[in-house]
Amino acid sequence: MSFSEAVFKVVDVFGCPYYKKGDEFKISGNALLLEHNKGNKFISTAIIDLPHKRRECRTLISQLTKILVEYERIDRIPDSNVSCGECHSEIRLEHKKGAAIALVEDIKQHSADVNTIAGLLSNFSIFKTLDNKSLKDFISLLRLKKYAPGDCIISKGEPGKKLYILLSGLVNVLDDDGNSITKLRSGEVFGEMSLISGDPVGATIKVIEPTTVLYIRGQDFLKVLNRFPSLQMYFARLLSRRLAKSNVMISKEFSSGMTGTLTQMPPVELFQTLNYNQKTGVLKLNLSKGPASLMFRNGAIIQAKYGRKNGKAAFISMLAEKNGRFQFLPGLAEQELNLPELGMFMELLMEGLRKLDEDVMV
Repeated sequence: MSFSEAVFKVVDVFGCPYYKKGDEFKISGNALLLEHNKGNKFISTAIIDLPHKRRECRTLISQLTKILVEYERIDRIPDSNVSCGECHSEIRLEHKKGAAIALVEDIKQHSADVNTIAGLLSNFSIFKTLDNKSLKDFISLLRLKKYAPGDCIISKGEPGKKLYILLSGLVNVLDDDGNSITKLRSGEVFGEMSLISGDPVGATIKVIEPTTVLYIRGQDFLKVLNRFPSLQMYFARLLSRRLAKSNVMISKEFSSGMTGTLTQMPPVELFQTLNYNQKTGVLKLNLSKGPASLMFRNGAIIQAKYGRKNGKAAFISMLAEKNGRFQFLPGLAEQELNLPELGMFMELLMEGLRKLDEDVMV
């Protein structure tokens, strides 16, 4: 079964009660004539995704199905127009072939057939969870793209649109300041976290050496996760490893005296990170109303100062800040280690956030 899709877009509407200009119909499936037990059998598996929240027009659905029957496979459907005027109105759809060509067609010049491609990709960790048939199905969703050194594949803050698999080459994962967080090589995957979470892309990926990637569109990626439970497990483990690695990296950075800005790491996230990693030391901040400081002992807050405020009042005021710089200095003097806690960290945090909400509503 192929996952390729043919997209027909409505380009003209004259009185149609169901559809509007810009609506898209997506067709997938096959229509094949097979020899079976000395006879022939015709098998059609047409799947048509209708525009969101639109009623079905069976006449138009029938016409789109006929196109699949005529050309047998999605990737064989040429550029074409479809008109429907059965209900004294008229609608015209347009199909452009380029968007639905499978990777198999793109790289046949390098590989003999889909079996060769499957054999190549089966060595990648992401594909080791799939059996041979599932792998071949997955291949039909993939596209191939090449990048030159210096090219930016994705940028931090963009909406997540694709999952990338590094086929060859070397790329850099960069932070906001353009510093290298890590490097990715052949077989590694990126872009999946924003697709799974729905959040913007969390880092910039820039090419170091000539690089070739396979990619899958976001909507297809979600279909794949629903179809193959083994891939769900793969990405669950991948996310767990990355979160664990991130916590280790953050912990090491704080241990060596981490600095940064609140635009990179807002106060709530910053304080939670110090608490989660059970840090001991002083967090110094340069904020809108002057200098501030928080003392942590094994992640617990034991002192807070901001301007003329001390204790909980100072902590709550810090939570409201959106701009400023910070530096964490590890270690405390012996007398500071004996200071009492201001309170349970999560209780302090919840009380502070609740107070800020009340102030906004006043």
